[in-house]
Amino acid sequence: MSLLKPTTASRFHIDFAWWQKNDRDWRVFLRSLLCAEHQITLADVAAEAHIDWIDPKTAEVHQVDAIRHALMNHCALQPDFVDEHTTIVEAAFRLLLVNGNKPMTAVEFSKKLRRPADTILRTLGGPRVYRGLRPVDESRAEEPAEPVAVPLP
Repeated sequence: MSLLKPTTASRFHIDFAWWQKNDRDWRVFLRSLLCAEHQITLADVAAEAHIDWIDPKTAEVHQVDAIRHALMNHCALQPDFVDEHTTIVEAAFRLLLVNGNKPMTAVEFSKKLRRPADTILRTLGGPRVYRGLRPVDESRAEEPAEPVAVPLP
């Protein structure tokens, strides 16, 4: 990761590898974000369960994480997933889920959340990492992977 200080134009994403390294309960947290429907349907599904997902563009079948797939493709799209009472960190995390973890800048978050970009930048761009929200390392050629579309080894 770059040692440069992020700006309002810096792009942020959810670093799922950060979660795996720093928080043993990351799947519990993700599960807590499921809508009521998926809380019920995935209640008996093992924490690391995978499902077959068919890429709509290529028709290829990939194994994907069941919880992340439900979150990103259904629960995050519900109208009450982010509202005016949601904290900046929580809202940014949820917006990235809605976007399929496509990186967003503080300015883009600001437009969606109706909060100042500078406040969002101070929250997300500081030395402490919240919920795995990190700046994209722009020195790397590739984009951060969208977890729902990445086949497992």
